[in-house]
Amino acid sequence: MALKDYSDEFKADAVALYESTPGATYKSIAADLGINRATLREWVLRDRDRRGVAAATPSAGGTPTARAGQTTSSAGPDERIRQLQARVAELEASERKLATERDILRKAAKYFAGETNW
Repeated sequence: MALKDYSDEFKADAVALYESTPGATYKSIAADLGINRATLREWVLRDRDRRGVAAATPSAGGTPTARAGQTTSSAGPDERIRQLQARVAELEASERKLATERDILRKAAKYFAGETNW
């Protein structure tokens, strides 16, 4: 199998997508981008070394987040506000992920459109 040569921009975008997605796993992001999990992991670790950032332990994702429509009978106004703030943060993170994915796909489409010389 031939080795693929990814551009530095694609690598940076992939790392940014992984870093900006809370609860992301190498496997899920790599599958979304169509690359190998180990390749993404290597890029992230290299980027962290370059920036001098200690490796963060990925969360297991086993703790469910509060949804806006879910309330408990004993939840007071302060708890409701915390739930809504958590939901807003979750939606903002999702929006950032989708925007990054959209940008990566736009760049890929532009790249492949330039390669077609039929």
